[in-house]
Amino acid sequence: MTDLSSFPITKRWPAANPEVIQLYSFPTPNGVKVSIMLEETGLEYEAHAVNISQNETWGPEYLALNPNGKIPAIIDPHGPGGKPLELFESGAILIYLAEKTGKFLPADPARRYQTIQWVMFQMASIGPMFGQVGFFHKFAGKDFEDKRPRDRYAAESKRLLGVLETRLEGRDWVMDEYSIADIATLGWVRNLVGFYGAGDLVGYDHLKNVPAWLERGLARPAVQRGLDIPKRG
Repeated sequence: MTDLSSFPITKRWPAANPEVIQLYSFPTPNGVKVSIMLEETGLEYEAHAVNISQNETWGPEYLALNPNGKIPAIIDPHGPGGKPLELFESGAILIYLAEKTGKFLPADPARRYQTIQWVMFQMASIGPMFGQVGFFHKFAGKDFEDKRPRDRYAAESKRLLGVLETRLEGRDWVMDEYSIADIATLGWVRNLVGFYGAGDLVGYDHLKNVPAWLERGLARPAVQRGLDIPKRG
């Protein structure tokens, strides 16, 4: 039996089955990347809801796993060399799980790096910009009298959607096959036009390829399951 007691986070969120991957997350666009990936690959895992609205990521147990205090994070009891591996940052986790399973990341070196570049595009651009639109359009920032910050982030998000629209011309997926590039991005586009209600702000209805891609992605059973893991409680 694998012993995970050396990880402080297991004192706050005990592992019922320490032999499977432990996921510490919340159903946000970043969090669901990993739950979708775990559902798509069929890896056994145990999901622990870390409630970011109650600042649970800033407790000492969680910070011992991710010093940046963000979700998601994992512990794989059977990591490289058979030793437990703790890992944070959703993009890094996606790449790790893809390599662990040999799924959703091309084996060909050139296409592998091309896929990773689109994951980085989501991490560096789509996530931060869409998140700012959410803040200024839906949350506390919506009450700011000065709309220039909102408009700046909305314009950049519209541009980024254009990049994705062009990339998807003649393709079903970001790469020719479904990959971690899609898994990384689906939740963010879904939130932008759904939860954030910013479709009109970024001209979403003028797009063709992105809405069709989002519909294809959301139709996948593993995506539907992953979007609701872990439960908010």
